[in-house]
Amino acid sequence: MKTRILTELARLVTRHAGRLWALALAAGLALTMASAGPADAHGEKSQAAFLRMRTLGWYDLKWSKTQVNVNEEYEITGKLHIMNAWPASIRVPERCFVNVGQPGAMANRIGVWVGGQFTPRSMELKVGKTYEFRMLLRARRPGHWHTHVQLSVETGGPIPGPGQYIDIKGNFADFTDPVKLLNGSTINLETYGITSIYLWHAFWMIVAAAWIWYWFTRRGLLGRFMWVASGKEEEVITPQERLVGAVTLGATLLVVIIGYSIAASNYPNTIPLQAGDFRNIPAIDEPASPVQIKFLGGTYKVPGRELTANLKITNSGKEPLRVGEFITAGLRFLNPDVYTSKVDYPDYLLAERGLSLSDPSPIQPGETRDVTITIQDARWDTERLSGLAYDVDSSFAGMLFFFSPSGERYMVELSGAVIPSFLPV
Repeated sequence: MKTRILTELARLVTRHAGRLWALALAAGLALTMASAGPADAHGEKSQAAFLRMRTLGWYDLKWSKTQVNVNEEYEITGKLHIMNAWPASIRVPERCFVNVGQPGAMANRIGVWVGGQFTPRSMELKVGKTYEFRMLLRARRPGHWHTHVQLSVETGGPIPGPGQYIDIKGNFADFTDPVKLLNGSTINLETYGITSIYLWHAFWMIVAAAWIWYWFTRRGLLGRFMWVASGKEEEVITPQERLVGAVTLGATLLVVIIGYSIAASNYPNTIPLQAGDFRNIPAIDEPASPVQIKFLGGTYKVPGRELTANLKITNSGKEPLRVGEFITAGLRFLNPDVYTSKVDYPDYLLAERGLSLSDPSPIQPGETRDVTITIQDARWDTERLSGLAYDVDSSFAGMLFFFSPSGERYMVELSGAVIPSFLPV
């Protein structure tokens, strides 16, 4: 009796479920596409605080332009420090590349130079070293776009740095992407072969739609499940359906082979996209820092968005030095006693009065002083770096900058574990 009921139910479901599933799938896809809005950011705030603070130190970043026209070029330049505090859970950047994070192809990446070397492929960067980089972009799609620098690391994914809004004006239809080929001719890569691309995509979309329609209108997922449940799993796929599957497979392979042969015949001169990695990228040859820092411990007060670090600082140089800035995860916390004028940097990442010291006087040559540095600003929360209080080891990392009267600047990496405090003091 049970088998007969399941069989009858399977027949009913088979008669109508396929069409209902196909219609439901099409409606779901249409609703999903219709409700999708434009991307405005890249989710960098969703990355763990320890990952953003302890991997990369971006500084001296400059966007050559923030308002450009379609086809106009602009640059992003700066320095990238690979932190010594690099977490063990993330693979070190033995294979990585500097990239740009943006909402789709709003600008073309024309070229990237790291350490003065053109790097169109992956490269190796060493922990503890600092590298200069330059990225050249060409504006493509009009709009108001948030553009990041980022380092994409093998197995670790993209680690974004600071971002700036770029306004692109003009008409998208005017964009061109000229590329010189090996034979000396120049093509517009934006439209080159676009007709063939559309035709091939349309062809395979039609094939895929026909394939889905065929199987969903035969019995559908639920109908086939009922057949299996009723003990007729050997009859789920009929000989006719096996024949259709074999013919479709053979035809697909034939089309692929013929298409590949035509492409290889028409375009015999090609080069691989990846032909090896760049090694020995030159790092910045910085003079030895006269500053030695010993981290004595610290706290992070969650209600006050305040990080305090107790340090023993030794100045072994010939000039007095002042602490002027702390950078972590692209955020800049400035000492207003050192930075007395406006700084050109994205406002959402700039805390102009975010750094203070227990003793703000300059550290004299040969002096060793115990100093408590307070780094306080709401941006700890808005950029979700306060999540360090919930990490397993509650560790932070960043770069502390010292300034001399002669204009010299020294960068010292600072890191350590802090004790989180969840109660106001």
